[in-house]
Amino acid sequence: MAERSPWFYLTTPIYYVNDVPHIGHAYTTIAADVLARTHRQMEEPVFFLTGTDEHGQKVWQSAEKHSLSPQLYVDRILPRFRDLWVRLGISNDDFVRTTQPRHVKGVSEVLARLREKGDLYEGAYEGWYCLPDERFWTDKDVVDGLCPECRRPVERISETNIFFRMSRYQEWLISWYESHPESIRPESRYNEIMGFLRKPLADLCISRPKSRVPWGIPIPFAPDYVTYVWFDALLNYVTVPWSLGATPGEGLDRLWPAVHIIGKDILTTHAVYWPIILAALDLPPPRLIFAHGWWTVDGEKMSKSRGNVVDPGALLDLFGTDPLRFYLLREGQFGHDVDFSLIGLINRINRDLANDLGNLLSRVAAMADRYFPGEGVSRPETPGSPELREAANTLLPEALARTQALEFHRALQTLWEFVAELNRTVDLRAPWVLAKDPERRGELSAVLYDLLEGLRLTALYLAPFLPETSGKILEALGVPAGISILSYREHGVFGLEKIYRVQETGSLFIKRDTLGNPLGEEGEGSRKKTRSDKTATATPEPAASGKERPSETEQEKPNKASEVSAPAPLIDYADFQKVRLATGIVREAEPVPKSKKLLKLSVDVGEPVPRTVVAGIAGSYRPEDLVGKTVVVVTNLAPATLMGVTSQGMLLAATTQDGVALLTVDGPAAPGNGIK
Repeated sequence: MAERSPWFYLTTPIYYVNDVPHIGHAYTTIAADVLARTHRQMEEPVFFLTGTDEHGQKVWQSAEKHSLSPQLYVDRILPRFRDLWVRLGISNDDFVRTTQPRHVKGVSEVLARLREKGDLYEGAYEGWYCLPDERFWTDKDVVDGLCPECRRPVERISETNIFFRMSRYQEWLISWYESHPESIRPESRYNEIMGFLRKPLADLCISRPKSRVPWGIPIPFAPDYVTYVWFDALLNYVTVPWSLGATPGEGLDRLWPAVHIIGKDILTTHAVYWPIILAALDLPPPRLIFAHGWWTVDGEKMSKSRGNVVDPGALLDLFGTDPLRFYLLREGQFGHDVDFSLIGLINRINRDLANDLGNLLSRVAAMADRYFPGEGVSRPETPGSPELREAANTLLPEALARTQALEFHRALQTLWEFVAELNRTVDLRAPWVLAKDPERRGELSAVLYDLLEGLRLTALYLAPFLPETSGKILEALGVPAGISILSYREHGVFGLEKIYRVQETGSLFIKRDTLGNPLGEEGEGSRKKTRSDKTATATPEPAASGKERPSETEQEKPNKASEVSAPAPLIDYADFQKVRLATGIVREAEPVPKSKKLLKLSVDVGEPVPRTVVAGIAGSYRPEDLVGKTVVVVTNLAPATLMGVTSQGMLLAATTQDGVALLTVDGPAAPGNGIK
C-alpha cells in the first residue's frame, strides 16, 4: 500500500439531491467542516470535499412528474444543499456533482478497469428491491415485506444486470480490518461491520437496465445499462482527485487515502462495498470511516412520513449560524444518537453562549476600555493570574486533542472549562476593586491583560466551531489577524500580544424565550455602551462563577399571561398583545382514538418542527379535508393534554349553526406569519 499522504483529505457523503436537507445533513457537514478548519489551523494541507448525488430512479421519476428533463430538474433543486452550506459557514474546497463530466469520465474509466481485471460479469438477478433506497435485498434481509433500512414496502424484481465480484475480496477485507481496527469508528461500528463480514458476501449488482432506469451514467461496454446510483456515488471520492492532477493519477496520489464522515445508515456501503472497490482498483482503503448516530425527535428517527423532520434553514432563520453549529456539536456525543430539543438549543444559547461567553467578553472589554482608555492594556513583566495561564496551558491543548479525535462535545466542554476559569478570574481578582487603588494599577493592568489574552486564545480554539463568533471576539480585542490565517503554532502562545486596545462590543448572542423569540430589544445578554456616556459602562458587578452575570441593560423577563378569573366586557390592549397569533398550514390530520369530537393535527407554524394541535372539530371537518389549509393558531398557549395527546396550541374558529368554521386566511400566507 502507498504511504499516507501528507494532505488531510476529508469528505462528507454526497447528498441525494432529491431529498430535502434536514438537520442530519447539516450535522455531518458541520462536523466535517470543524475537522477541516482544525487541520488548517494545524498548518496541514487540507482538501475538503462535499457534493450531491444526482442520478437514480427517484430523480428520474420526480423529473417526469414536473415535466422536466432530469438534468434541468437537478439543476433547479441543487441550491437546496449548496445554499445551505453557505449559510452554515461550510469551508469546503470542492463541490462535486455526479452529473459533472469529470465524474462521469472517472466512473467510465473505473468500469473499464474492473472489466479488464475480470471483476465484472453479466448475470441474472431475482430479489427484493426498495425504490426509496434504490437497493436490492435478499430474502433473509426482508421481513414482512419491508426494507430493513427504511421499513417501507419492497417489490420483487427479476432482470439481467452487471455484477461486481465483491465476494472475491471478502477474506482480504476481514484481514485488513483485523489489523486496522482503528479504521472504523466508533468501536461499535467496527464491531457491526466485523459481524456483517462473518456471513458470505454476495456479489454486488452495479447496473440498472435503461428500460427501467434511464437516468444514470451509461456503462461503456453494455449500452443497455446505466451504473447503479450507489456504485456511481461512492466513486466521487476518487474521481474528483483524479480530475485535479495534470496527469492521470497525480491528484489522487497526492490526496489519497481519505477520511470519510458519514451517518450510520450508510456504514455498510462505505465500510464493505467501498474498500473492496478500492482494492480492485489497487488503491488503499480509506484512512478513517467515522459513522455518527442519528438526530431523533422524541426518540424517533426523523422521516418525512412521520412529519418530524427538523429544518436547518428554519433554525438558521431563528438563531443564526454559530448557535446552531454549537448546539449540534455540544449537545451529544458524536457517534451516538442525539435527541433534538428546541428548548435544549435555547438553553445552550442563553447559558453557554450569551451568559458564559458573551457576557464575559462584554465585562472584560468594558473594564479594559474604562480603566485604560486610549493607552490600552500592555503586556506585563509578571503574570496577573498564574492560575489562568496554567489553565490555558493544560485545557486548550486538551480541547485540540479532543477535536482531532472527533470528540467534539468533549472539546467544547473543555473549552468551556477554560471560559469558566476566565469568569472565575474576573470574580476572584475583582478588577473593579483594584481600580479604586491607584497603587495597584500595575496589578489591575496585569489581570486585565491575562483576561484579554485568555479571550484571544478562546477565539483561536473556538474558530473551527464558531468562525463568526471567533472573528467578532478578535475584532473586539483589536487583534489584527484574520481567522483565515490563524495557526495554533504561531498564535497559541500565551502573552503573544504586546498591547490590547479594545473596541466597541455589541452582543455576541441574543438570549431567547422558550419559543425562540429575542428577550428584550437586543436580548438579555446585550450591553449598550457609548463613548459619550461613561456611566453606561458602570463598573461590572462581581458574580458567582457559573451563575448568570447581569449586564447593565438587562430587562425583566415578560410576566406570564394573567389568568382571567371572571368575564369582563373589556380588556386592556396590553393584555391582548400577550396573545400570539400566527398562520399555520395543516400538514397531517387524524382522529384522536376513542374520541368523537377531537382531531389530532400536525400544524406548520414556521418553526423547525410542526406543532401537534388537538381541536374539537371532528363534527365539522374530515381529516383529509384539513390537510393543506392555512389556519390561525394561538402559539403561546400553555400545552394541555386531551385524551392522552399533548396539544401545543389552539385553532381559532367561529361557532355556526352546523358546528364550527375554522378561521382561514384570504390569500397565500407562509406558515408562521403574524396576525395583525
